[in-house]
Amino acid sequence: MRERTRALLAHRHFQRFIIAVILVNAGTLGLETFPNVVERYGDLLVVVDHLALYIFVAELVAKLYVERQNFPRDPWNIFDTVIVGIALAPATGGLSVLRSLRILRALRLLSAVPSLRKVISALLRAMPGMSSIVLLLSLVLYVAAVLATKLYGATAPDRFGSLPTSLFTLFQTMTGDDWGNIAREVMTRHPSAWIFFTVFILVCTFVVLNLFMAVVVSAMDEEAAAERAELEAEIEDVSAASTQRILDELAGLRREVAELRAHTVSGTASDTASGTASGTASDTASGRRSGRGRSSRTKGRASA
Repeated sequence: MRERTRALLAHRHFQRFIIAVILVNAGTLGLETFPNVVERYGDLLVVVDHLALYIFVAELVAKLYVERQNFPRDPWNIFDTVIVGIALAPATGGLSVLRSLRILRALRLLSAVPSLRKVISALLRAMPGMSSIVLLLSLVLYVAAVLATKLYGATAPDRFGSLPTSLFTLFQTMTGDDWGNIAREVMTRHPSAWIFFTVFILVCTFVVLNLFMAVVVSAMDEEAAAERAELEAEIEDVSAASTQRILDELAGLRREVAELRAHTVSGTASDTASGTASGTASDTASGRRSGRGRSSRTKGRASA
């Protein structure tokens, strides 16, 4: 029973069914944001939502039945359990905010779609390298904020009047949001301010942020290389097993041929021995008969 359940959970059609349920559930949760749709089809949306939740719970119970003590060892199982647990929490009283968190069930696509799992695994693999880049970016942002506060605080107090304000303004500049107007406002009193903003944007946007992309791409390449190595190892194991099976079959065939040869040789020897013995016996019997004939003829002659 457990093996049948395991095969059902791993079947391609069942996984597609779960993905379809997730998409339908996400669509119904989105439709609940339209008052006119809720007014006309509210009961149907509730039924679909509860049905999807029951399917998710049944899937988790089946996984727990199949994997047992190995269930908590898979991070994706923990992720699915948290998402479904939030949906099962009562949405009344102080926990009414959890009702809006039902949309988190759409995040189950991350665990249901293998390609998305690969992307998440690559991002997690890139976290050590990304932490170093975050530290570098924070350092550059802090140094630039201190400089901007001291240089342009009196000119644009709404933008650079304090360190927190400067940090927010430079973060906005780093994202490219309205940085031109910020720079022009400062350049009315400090014409050389364009140098500061140009260097800051080049360092933060075109260097540091691109390092993020480089680290993520490198992590994805490592993930793909690990998958290729695992696939090659599986292929080698399968080929080695098939080769060993073929060798075992050849050895068995050789033993059978040797046994047949031995049986044939022994049969030929026994046939030869029996033929020789029968030939000798027949020769002896014929010799006796001829001797009797001669003696009878001799007796006849003597009596005559």
